[in-house]
Amino acid sequence: MSTLSRDFTIDLRRLRVLRMLDQHGTVSAAATALHLTPSAVSQQIAGLARDTGVQLLEKRGRGVRLTARARRLLEHAAVIEQQLQVARADLASWDAGDAGHVGIASLSTGITAIVAPALKSLRCSHPGLSVTVSESEPPQLFTDLDLGDVDVAVTVHHTPGPPVTDARYHRVDLLVDPLDAVLPADHPAAHPDGVRLTELADQPWVSGYPGGSCSRLTEAVCANAGFTPDVRHHVGDWVALGALVASGAGVALVPRVAQPLPMPGLAVVPVLGTPAARHFYAAVRAGAEADPAVALVLERLTQVAAEWTAAAQQPTSLAAR
Repeated sequence: MSTLSRDFTIDLRRLRVLRMLDQHGTVSAAATALHLTPSAVSQQIAGLARDTGVQLLEKRGRGVRLTARARRLLEHAAVIEQQLQVARADLASWDAGDAGHVGIASLSTGITAIVAPALKSLRCSHPGLSVTVSESEPPQLFTDLDLGDVDVAVTVHHTPGPPVTDARYHRVDLLVDPLDAVLPADHPAAHPDGVRLTELADQPWVSGYPGGSCSRLTEAVCANAGFTPDVRHHVGDWVALGALVASGAGVALVPRVAQPLPMPGLAVVPVLGTPAARHFYAAVRAGAEADPAVALVLERLTQVAAEWTAAAQQPTSLAAR
């Protein structure tokens, strides 16, 4: 490769393509995330290599991987991206957050408990601010955030989300969402004071789709209690899960933000012993938190989360209905 000139320039769009290639591992996967063809991705990477004068990719088996210089370039790119977000926020600071647009992506339960109440509040206080909401989960949620398709991500700490040390994001902790055990109302372990998960180790379980966030969470919590759950049933929403549990098909864990489940025949009891909970947080691209509209949304999400925390101290059971 040639030596860099003193006045070389880099197309920021090409840096984004390199970042997507690093995150997704293959040209094909990066192309899908960017809504480009694999050929277009390859051309962008080749153009970036010419711009920088360094080799960015090296062969690895049938595929490619980033070189050490490419990874160093991505470190600089993160700083550049953060500074651009700061500049964007600085320009937007001429407003007071009364106008503009903010896109929010969230888990479904985050929409129910946090995002929707915050949106209602914002419509009253800042009617000129446009807010759109989409349901999503990691890793797609963070891909959309990286690409600028959304401005705020509301999610919980779990794999495959980024670590808390990831400097690309500014995070705001929102709430701790306890997980309660949900049993048929006549189950012998349905004690009002609570149940230890080990008491349910030999029971059939109801959980989310394999590989989904709810399924991963159930597996992780049970593993922490010392067993692997025997998951017999997989569903995509909490109402279906509750219906199966009420029918006697199994037991489950349900986050408190998803309660109450709208059917009788359930006992919802606290989990004793090692606490089981999800930790909700909001994430924005580093630097974007200074944007008045984004800051307003973060402030309102935090306020709603605090109100939920104050109100939701006990599990909600409809077993007596």
